[in-house]
Amino acid sequence: MSFDYDLVVIGAGSGGVRAARMAATYGAKVAVVEEFRVGGTCVIRGCVPKKLYVYASRFSDQFDIAESFGWNVEARFDWPTLVAAKEKEITRLEHAYTSNLEKPGVEIIRDRAVITGPNSVRLVQGDRELTSKYLLVATGARPSIPDIPGAEFGITSNVAFDLPSLPKSILIEGGGYIAVEFATIFAGLGVDTTIVYRGNCILRGFDEDMKRGLEAGLTERGVRVIYQTTIASLAKPGDDVMVTFSDGVSAPYGAVMFATGRRPNTDGLGLETAGVELAGNGAIPVDKYSQTSVPSVYAVGDVTGRAQLTPVAIREGWYFAETVFNNNPQVVDHSLIPTAVFSEPEIGVIGLTEEEAATHGDIDVYVARFRPMQNTLSTRTERMVLKLITEKNGGRVLGVHILGPSAAEMIQLVAVAMGMNATKADFDRAIALHPSAAEELVTFKAPSYSYRDCKKV
Repeated sequence: MSFDYDLVVIGAGSGGVRAARMAATYGAKVAVVEEFRVGGTCVIRGCVPKKLYVYASRFSDQFDIAESFGWNVEARFDWPTLVAAKEKEITRLEHAYTSNLEKPGVEIIRDRAVITGPNSVRLVQGDRELTSKYLLVATGARPSIPDIPGAEFGITSNVAFDLPSLPKSILIEGGGYIAVEFATIFAGLGVDTTIVYRGNCILRGFDEDMKRGLEAGLTERGVRVIYQTTIASLAKPGDDVMVTFSDGVSAPYGAVMFATGRRPNTDGLGLETAGVELAGNGAIPVDKYSQTSVPSVYAVGDVTGRAQLTPVAIREGWYFAETVFNNNPQVVDHSLIPTAVFSEPEIGVIGLTEEEAATHGDIDVYVARFRPMQNTLSTRTERMVLKLITEKNGGRVLGVHILGPSAAEMIQLVAVAMGMNATKADFDRAIALHPSAAEELVTFKAPSYSYRDCKKV
């Protein structure tokens, strides 16, 4: 049977772009169908603009300590300037992504694709059908909005980067990456910021020292945190949004942002027409080669419900192309993924938390807490935390958790060592680079405490 294409990719985000480009490099005839902008969530309304805005928000911290280094600073922030600069950069990146697709011959179709069978999609605007030997779904995920009265008066991360002006105050519902990162951004830019979260501490699933350290850092920057509470309803009687909480209390805010998780973008894709099975949350279950329940249909990235991280989607897209179009089966290892939270203070982690590691056998825990050197000339009291978790008696490193300046940069390099099954003895052999925060990881002499038979000693 002949097809129009060897591969049709639905979605031009990080995973879809990498898969399409690599498949075309291996000689496949490839089309990418994208209804919005090339680059996906990460480039257009996620990782990239977020990091740029985090940089902008951190200047207020730098100005605070500048005087202790002899600087007298008078500064004024202009929101439209930041928005315009961000737009210029993501437009540049979008052009780069587009060029990277076009160079190996990938056809970019600006339309919405709906799957009509195991080997076909219909273009909604173009009103025509494409056939392909393989289909790859790489449509990512979207913000989840609570089903509450007045939800339309809230915003999500999709629009937060392009607000016409900064609100005087904002309430952010959620306790994960997005909530704490946007709390950092808004608070650093002078917005009166509050987090409301249904749990008893932000960043569920992270190591306890990271959670509590970030909580203290946000509080020091003026962010209020309300726990074990949710938003029951929103109303807009005037310029402000009136929030009614689950405990019956009401209060006005300049804006309300939902950061309550993300849902896979599978609604209306026609997956059921092709017989593709879906999970209860709408995610597409796949095997280790990213193949769905239908042999000709694959899926990568956030839409699969696996690790919702851009580098993971890129690796999945690459390995899909290797497996299907280069006769070189490759499996992505999801067991050891470094991750960062670009909050203030910043967090970088890899491996097991202390609580998780304690259930895997006897372990030693090394912890260092100290003021970052850049704060030592000022009155700031914030502490940096570095935690190393190993098997007992100098064994394999099981987890590394860092809170403080440049945590993300450090954890990326730690990931290389952990990927090679480094031990505490391997870390000890490294000569410290002084003065640096990272030197603490290679100068620990004795455990701060240990776990034996799952008990802390």
